[in-house]
Amino acid sequence: MMGNIKFGTDGWRAVVGKDFNNDNVNIVTKAIGKYVYDNFGIGKKIIIGYDPRNKAQEFAMQSAEQLVDYGFNVLLSDKIIPTPVLAYNAKHLNACAMMFTASHNPPEYLGIKFIPDYAGPATSNITDEIVLNLHLPFNPHECVGKLNKYNFKPDYFKHIEGLIDFKKIKELNKHIIFDGLYAASIGYFDKLLQIHNINFESIHMFHDVNFGGGMPDPKPKYLKELCEKVKSSQDAIGLANDGDSDRFGVINENGEYVSPNEIIAILLMHLKNNKGYTGGIVKTVGASLLLNKIAEKLGVEVIETAVGFKHVGEAMRTYSPIIGGEESGGLSIQGHIPEKDGIIANLLILEAMAYANKSLVELQKDLYNFVGCKFYNDRIDKQLDNIEEIKPILEEYKNKTSIGEFKIKSIDTKDGVKLYFDDDSSWVLIRPSGTEPLLRIYFESDSKEKLSKIIDSFE
Repeated sequence: MMGNIKFGTDGWRAVVGKDFNNDNVNIVTKAIGKYVYDNFGIGKKIIIGYDPRNKAQEFAMQSAEQLVDYGFNVLLSDKIIPTPVLAYNAKHLNACAMMFTASHNPPEYLGIKFIPDYAGPATSNITDEIVLNLHLPFNPHECVGKLNKYNFKPDYFKHIEGLIDFKKIKELNKHIIFDGLYAASIGYFDKLLQIHNINFESIHMFHDVNFGGGMPDPKPKYLKELCEKVKSSQDAIGLANDGDSDRFGVINENGEYVSPNEIIAILLMHLKNNKGYTGGIVKTVGASLLLNKIAEKLGVEVIETAVGFKHVGEAMRTYSPIIGGEESGGLSIQGHIPEKDGIIANLLILEAMAYANKSLVELQKDLYNFVGCKFYNDRIDKQLDNIEEIKPILEEYKNKTSIGEFKIKSIDTKDGVKLYFDDDSSWVLIRPSGTEPLLRIYFESDSKEKLSKIIDSFE
């Protein structure tokens, strides 16, 4: 009996003990095993990791044993592991990877993310094939494979040490506070700082399946304690990651959350000006015009994709940009993997501050002085009664010439409908959720006043 298995933008996620159960994990493992067998043969290594969530380790073991029965050689992580660490090893070991995580979702969820050997999110053609395989039989039994426990940490650390200037970070005269958020980056981000004798303070540094009763999401509302700690410390900066460490959250010296758009812009400047990186920037259609403006000032090409890191990752593999990022807190850089990595994001922020010998607040000021304006964003989620309502709404907006007093200059339809206004600094993006009858409406403008006017026109 096939359970309720739905693949979203980043694999399959469901509630443990309900849809995320032994039978469904068997079905998804079979579908992934068949995909790997059909495309690479039984000789392709499969590596498996898991984050700190409830039952993640047990399900990872179940999957590993099933794949070994099929005849695959499997390396199972010997400890909790961040998604980017497993992804890096997929490329390094020329293996396909399965990661048991539900990223920043509520604690009751678990998921399976398939990472091909190019080390980025599986593209739609790959997940479509896996979804078809859910309904097909697979039992190759040519031989029994081998299962080994494996420590994926050392190779990732060595790679990161080739990208990040830890000597420079050590010179940074800054009180670093790391919020482990009970998540997978514990034992990785903090360990990299320790190895290089970089002083830091930390909170929430143990794995907890309930994530301390909060959410494993490095957004302001779940980083209140970190913000308070930064405010009450002298010249401090706060850093955090989500449940599986592919996203980042950064708190500046004033105890304020710094948006991912600003972080990506600051890092683009740093990598180009201080480290001599060349190439473009990859951003999603939902990311800020700030990134377009900074790219224009730096003479850097902008490659825009649909929302979701699988699109960013695919463009990174094609164009090898300086940096690729999205507004929800994911980024990666040239020479790294085409998968978001919150650990390297946090290290790059420290590196950027050390190179400039400036606080993060000063780097933010420099950014806005250089760009010449500031941008304000908002998002509204509009619940609909059914999925059928989505198409007519999108069609209606494709044909509009103005919204309220704002004239529409151009329309982009690579992901939903994006309306650019004729002031050249405001836009609205209307895009459907991939999994439910929901429209996500993103707004941006260069003044708070304009932003609320545009939002009011939609109400």
